[in-house]
Formats: sequence, structure tokens, C-alpha cells
Amino acid sequence: MDRTISLALKFYSLLAFMFIFVPIILFVVFSFGVDRYPSLVWRGGTLSWYRDVFADPSIRSSFANSVKVAIGVSLLSTFIGSTFAYFANRWNFTGKSIFVALAVVPPCIPLIVLGLSLSIFLNRIGLGNSLIAVIISQTVICSAFSVAIVRLRLTQMDQTLEQVAWNLGYSEWPTIVHVVLPQVAPALVTSIFLTMAISFDEFVVAWFVSGLDVTLPVKIYAMLGGDVSPKINAIGSLAFGISATLILIAQFVWELNAKRALRQNAWDQA
Repeated sequence: MDRTISLALKFYSLLAFMFIFVPIILFVVFSFGVDRYPSLVWRGGTLSWYRDVFADPSIRSSFANSVKVAIGVSLLSTFIGSTFAYFANRWNFTGKSIFVALAVVPPCIPLIVLGLSLSIFLNRIGLGNSLIAVIISQTVICSAFSVAIVRLRLTQMDQTLEQVAWNLGYSEWPTIVHVVLPQVAPALVTSIFLTMAISFDEFVVAWFVSGLDVTLPVKIYAMLGGDVSPKINAIGSLAFGISATLILIAQFVWELNAKRALRQNAWDQA
């Protein structure tokens, strides 16, 4: 009976992975096909669509915008999220649970509502329709993920380390720099790469606030509104590859830190 259940779960998992990844694999395969429209009959491979992508100045510009935004969002959201996480983990105060809950609310708000609200607000203060508006808007979303990642690491950290540093004569800032930051550094790196991936893929909010300085997802959407071009397959494949790489790096750093923590715990217990 247990063997049957195990086989059924494996089969179900295989179907779930096929449902998710087969369309992506086909999307990537079609980006190398010579046919203008996707066809199940393979008529040969080519790199011409990728050459067209790199030769298109508007696509290069939107890609550069996405890179700028992703870097800015990852650094800002990690800084804001980590400082918030440390504050929420370090001090107890009235209404703390509500305060923490509000920090993770933005990703739960429908993106259309959030994008429209941010567009109205940023236009009112003179920052609308610009890359700065995109960075601010996506930072609102990504900071919540940074809070979750860094706060989890802080809860795993030995809480007596700071007290020991204080007893040895360290003030608060040197303690943060020399004790806390080395402990949470893997979480910070994970946060940077994860929020960079989220920012690079984000479309709805960027569409509302970007104006003429569009990011790559907004550019792809604009291309879909006209004549369907095989370049879309190439652009999408490149964007997927970049996002997947960033997420894999974030996962690798997190797993590496988890293994190091397990070895440290085993050493301490020995």
C-alpha cells in the first residue's frame, strides 16, 4: 500500500513538473526554429532571431532599463527589508504583530490595484513615468520578500552573541557591523538575487508607472500587441534564463548557509 502511494505521488509530481516546464522547453526550442510561426514539424535551427534581438536598439534599451531597475530594486529592498527585519527582531513594542504584518502586505495586494495606486501617487509628487518610479514601485513589493528572508535568518541566529559583544565593550553599531552582519550575510546575498529576479520579471506595476522608459517585460507586451514576431520567443528565452539563473544562485547561497549552520550545530554539540 505504501509503495502504491509512493508511486502515485511520484507520478503526480512528474505530471506537475511536465505541466509547468514542457511549455517553457517548447518556448525555448521554438526560439531556435527557422519557422516564423511555431510548428511541431522541425524544419531546422537558426540563431537569426537572437541576432535580430541583439541588433534591435529598442530591445537593447529596454533590457538595459530592466538591468538598472533590477539592481536598484535589489539593493534598496534588501537594505530596507534587512533594517526592518532587524528592528522587528531586536525590539518588542505595542502593535508589533500588526507592524510586521503590514510589511508583508504589498505582494498580497492585486497588482493592478497596487500599480494604479502607485501611478497616481508618484505622478502627484512628480516622479511618475520614469525608471525612478519603477524602482520605487518594485521596491515596495520586493522589500516584503527581503523582510521574510532576513528575519528568518535572524531568528536562527544565537541571540546571546550581541549581548556578549556588548559585555566586551562593543557599542551597538560595531556590534551590528562585526557580529550581526557576518551572521546574516548569506541571507542578504540571497535577498539581493531573489529580489533582482522578481524585479526583472515584474510587468504589471512597471506597465503602470514606467512611461516611455519601458522595461523588458513591458517591451515584450508591446510587441505582442502588434505582429507576432519570432523574436518574442528569443527575448522570452533570454529573460527566463536570466531569471532562473538569479533564483538558482539565491537558492544555492541559502542552501550553502543552511549546511554550514548544520555543521556548526553538530560541532557545538560535539
